[in-house]
Amino acid sequence: MSTWHRLHPLSPAVRAGRALIAIAVIFLPTLVSGGTNSWDVAWHVVAVGALVVLGFVSWLVTRWQVDGHDLRIETGLLRRSSRRYPLSQVQAIDTVRPGLARVLGLAELRLRMGGTGGAARLAYLPVMQANDLRARLLALSQGAHEETPEPIDHELVRVPPARVAVSLLLSAPAVVLVVYLGALGAASSAGKHGLVAVTLPILIADAIAIWRRFNRSFHATVAEAPEGLRVRSGLVETTAETIPRGRVQAVLLVEPLLWRPFGWCRLDVDVAGRVRDRSDAERGKRRLRTLLPVGTRAEAARLLALLVPDAPEPATRPPRRARWKSPLRYRQLSFGFDERYAVTTGGRLARTASWVPLTKVQSLRRVEGPTQRRLRLATVYLDTAGKNFGAAFRDLDERDSRTTLARLTDLARASRRA
Repeated sequence: MSTWHRLHPLSPAVRAGRALIAIAVIFLPTLVSGGTNSWDVAWHVVAVGALVVLGFVSWLVTRWQVDGHDLRIETGLLRRSSRRYPLSQVQAIDTVRPGLARVLGLAELRLRMGGTGGAARLAYLPVMQANDLRARLLALSQGAHEETPEPIDHELVRVPPARVAVSLLLSAPAVVLVVYLGALGAASSAGKHGLVAVTLPILIADAIAIWRRFNRSFHATVAEAPEGLRVRSGLVETTAETIPRGRVQAVLLVEPLLWRPFGWCRLDVDVAGRVRDRSDAERGKRRLRTLLPVGTRAEAARLLALLVPDAPEPATRPPRRARWKSPLRYRQLSFGFDERYAVTTGGRLARTASWVPLTKVQSLRRVEGPTQRRLRLATVYLDTAGKNFGAAFRDLDERDSRTTLARLTDLARASRRA
């Protein structure tokens, strides 16, 4: 029988770290300025004490073990929960290290399961133990001996931090930040303190958004491994994530307007089953997985050759009358498909291109808006399970749209069957 293990005793400190920092940010300025009383101090001490006690209780009632080819996690004080995760259904095992966890030498393991298996989290373990356990679980998930070493990956792309910084300066949030800084300066010099009070929170939120993007993209590397693509990045909080082969629902390439003189682009992927637990559900809905935060077309082509090999070119254009409906987007519109993939291009200011494997298509729709009906046009949508984005054959000729819909339906059905 396998031995039960506990998480690291400092795990509650990492979990409560953000809450404690928020309390400190709110409480310390009033404490330093002397604008507080003994009751305020008592309430803050009680809040901190409650967080510590709850974190300790959670750590005390949580344990885990590797039982044969399953990972078992038990937790709960009043309502006991015992979950068993079959390692044969593991899609990938990721490592996440928030800033406080790095200071304390800890790491979190996230096991992403196939189907509706959910996600297993071990937060937190010592770094060495987390790395050894990850290699062990990967070996068991692939049917190998548990002492089989983790295969070595081959680095494909490494993004320089300087390129990330320049790309953020040329991004939409940075432009908004400059505009609000100018508005804040003008309002402050004019003595309009009400406008300053309205602008300042927006300014802070925009600055935080830019910092988070920089933190997520810092030293981003993409490597090829037998189980898929390994993505590592992060400055304060580091992540090491694996994108399994065959789990990519769609691929999106974006060329923002201000990046084009440098020949830069961004590559996003929609991965099925990337986030399954409740704590990450909302975050997973808000954004896709950025595989290449800012790269050259050559770097993007290198990754596309692995994600969508031998994909067709978007050689077909909509009819000329479509420019009356989409004057800004018409020049960018094109599409194409074969027995394996569908590809479309578009965009108004930013150029975009998306690829969808036909095996991942969940539904196809043909839509005619009021303007399209007058111009005898229609759009065919290819929907995937991820629902973050798919492919859209925009503003096709009405007759061609019906033919395209029927052809894509047959190809998607045949591709799934194969």
